[in-house]
Amino acid sequence: MDIRILERALLDQRSDLETLKKERFCHRMEEKLINMKSNLAQVVIGVRRSGKSTLCLNALERSKVKYAYVNFDDDRIDGLELSDLDNVLEVLYKIYGKFTHLFLDEIQNIEGWHLFANRMLRKKIHLVLTGSNSRLLGGELASHLTGRHHTIELLPFSFVDFCNYKKIETGPLTTKNRGLLAAAFDEYVKQGGFPELMVEENPKSYIDSLLHDIVVQDIQKRYKVRYIDTLLGLVNHLLNESPSLIVKEKLMSLFSFNSTHTLGNYLTYLTQAYLISTVSKYSHRSRVRAVGQKCYAIDVAMMNNRANAFANENIGWRMETIVYLELRRRAVSVSQDVYYYAYRTAEADFIVCDGNIARAVYQVTYSMENEKTRKREIRGAVAAAKAAKCSDIYIITDHEAGTVTSAEGYEIKIMPIWEWLCAGGAN
Repeated sequence: MDIRILERALLDQRSDLETLKKERFCHRMEEKLINMKSNLAQVVIGVRRSGKSTLCLNALERSKVKYAYVNFDDDRIDGLELSDLDNVLEVLYKIYGKFTHLFLDEIQNIEGWHLFANRMLRKKIHLVLTGSNSRLLGGELASHLTGRHHTIELLPFSFVDFCNYKKIETGPLTTKNRGLLAAAFDEYVKQGGFPELMVEENPKSYIDSLLHDIVVQDIQKRYKVRYIDTLLGLVNHLLNESPSLIVKEKLMSLFSFNSTHTLGNYLTYLTQAYLISTVSKYSHRSRVRAVGQKCYAIDVAMMNNRANAFANENIGWRMETIVYLELRRRAVSVSQDVYYYAYRTAEADFIVCDGNIARAVYQVTYSMENEKTRKREIRGAVAAAKAAKCSDIYIITDHEAGTVTSAEGYEIKIMPIWEWLCAGGAN
């Protein structure tokens, strides 16, 4: 690439960065996980537009280090190759002067990027990297930056992030705050957590554009997918149906897949691009955990804020998705795992485990007022607790609170979802 074109693009990016610094952002929990003093590359991974760049920018600004910035998800420098990165480095020194930290945004767009990253690490340059594909985290980083990276997963706004942005206090739980938090959750459960939705006037158009970018840039372009209509049909079906079991036989028939291998690849692509997330069935047997996975959208905004979407309006399903995503956030920070439980007619939404030790059982339901629903939720939770040998049981509801003791003697805590989300959970 012509170095003059490159310089103009990086100058424009620096100008964009200065404008970005003047905007108001909420500080998120994950900022604290980025260690600016570490010699390891700090890698922030997650779905597009979840706020990765802003998170890194906030962390860099708060640490007051000298840094330079490149965004590789920029049409002005599309086509950059590994051999161009020395020119990029030269231009950065010209624009920023000396720097100790290098912020490389959406670095996975450069084939062979890891060779450059390793060279920078050998030169004692502190690296902050972002990417929108979990293959960058699970595959490429593991093989190319072995032992030289620290990863941070970033999902869209949690409910606490949402409240911080809206300047709603999450504690103490006074009568006023309880009412404000309940109202805020009613908005959050419908809107979702993508940061730009906080100011976006046309959420469906926004989500359609985001979905298109993920499917085309992060999946089709990267994996050379030929049957794009089949891929789009599968995406929309899973997002409309979630949360639900993935039944491969039904999906193969519905979308005319010729082999389970091809379907498995497509499902892997959707997971790696952070469009969906999967949960395995709780079992001590690996064979059982490997089949019968449940599928969740990566944010409730994906469930029906799309053109021609026919997602069920069941608020309970959205609540279940929100609880799962929150458990996933918390589980990552303490190296725990999240499963669902199902045996015969008894079901529980989630079991959180620390290795082979179960820490908590969770049920999610909109309301416990119906006696039939109440008995079903308690029965499923107790069955899961027995199977997992766990005594901490929570039923998350829209508004009910209290405790109940099951016939078997298990004490079950009932909490409004907004209160549980603000409390930091119990696992």
